[in-house]
Amino acid sequence: MPCLEVIKVIIKDCRFIISAVKPQGYPKDDLPEFAFAGRSNVGKSSLINSLLNRKKLVKVSSNPGKTRTINFFMVNDCIMFVDLPGYGYAAVSKTEKLKWADMIETYLHGRINLKSVILLVDIRHKPTEDDKIMYNFIKSYKKSVIVVATKLDKISKNKIQNNTNIIRNTLNLDDNDFLIPYSSVSHIGRDLLWSEMMKYLL
Repeated sequence: MPCLEVIKVIIKDCRFIISAVKPQGYPKDDLPEFAFAGRSNVGKSSLINSLLNRKKLVKVSSNPGKTRTINFFMVNDCIMFVDLPGYGYAAVSKTEKLKWADMIETYLHGRINLKSVILLVDIRHKPTEDDKIMYNFIKSYKKSVIVVATKLDKISKNKIQNNTNIIRNTLNLDDNDFLIPYSSVSHIGRDLLWSEMMKYLL
């Protein structure tokens, strides 16, 4: 069964399915979905590529704010990864930001096969007001959250505990919310993140 192979982190097949801006454009199947949210420069594309053991499935751009649609990726024909538009990019107009916010809100509110949201924050910095807003926004829809602290390879080991404590306290994480330090370079945290995600399929 394909999903059992995913639990073992054996990715046999993953591919881009479709981009959408409205529910009419979402995939019509009822596969379980995991959505990825975060600021425009937090390393979302790199993390998805790391999870799927691919280098270029999700295009990594040197220009933040390039993801302007909701992008769906099929994994092992049994689950869907959903790449949400990045938020907090200063160079984007207010009108465009509102459009993205509406796009994300519509998806979170209405997508019944969404199992969990993976919220990315930068482990090097205290979460921004945008991060706090997004976390509370997700929780307001009673969606589960796995917080991933990216760019682990860019800090020393003796800062990890302190920085994760700052993230947990700033976001005021619930006891049920999982926080995972992650490096898309060395893939530290990959097995743990997969393990937490798969709990939502049991």
